[in-house]
Amino acid sequence: MNNTHINIAVLVSGRGSNLQAIIDNIENGTIPNASVSLVISDIKDAYAMERAKNHGIDAIFVDPASYPDKAGFESKILHLLKEYNIGLVLLAGYMRVVGPTLLDPFKGRMINIHPALLPSFPGLHAQQQAFDHGVKVSGCTVHFVDEGVDTGPIIIQKCVLVLEDDTQDILASRILEQEHKIFPEAVRLFASGKLNIEGHKVRIVE
Repeated sequence: MNNTHINIAVLVSGRGSNLQAIIDNIENGTIPNASVSLVISDIKDAYAMERAKNHGIDAIFVDPASYPDKAGFESKILHLLKEYNIGLVLLAGYMRVVGPTLLDPFKGRMINIHPALLPSFPGLHAQQQAFDHGVKVSGCTVHFVDEGVDTGPIIIQKCVLVLEDDTQDILASRILEQEHKIFPEAVRLFASGKLNIEGHKVRIVE
């Protein structure tokens, strides 16, 4: 059992509903030994920033346009992560591919949520990709981040049946409901020291 307290940073670009799920599970005691210490957005008016402020969490906008290249932008984020003594980085609707400047120092300590059953339908618009492809089962995946796009070791997946009368929006909303369950669960397992990466597989040690 890992009793070390972990400071979490969440990188966001949008509404922040998964951020809210993480905050709620920490506040109700479901996720032990952890707190969201910092939220960083690459979009100035992202609603996720408001969610953070509503819970007394520092929320910082880092403008990509203020830096000459991706490495410079990520160096600023890395500086903030070190300043806040961050032990785990979560990508919650963060719409940028993480480069080596940011990834390398946090390899094995950076987790993403993706609205499809990886390795199918990686990248943007995953729910629409799955819906347009006519799949009968979709879902969501929590995984460690690696150098690829949605290719890292998988922690948890949840299946969502595609119903005959589903629209893309209805399907997306049902997938989101499951995201709000499995993302906090993955964070709980990490914070409890129960995730072991073995090659490209994640072993859950309960």
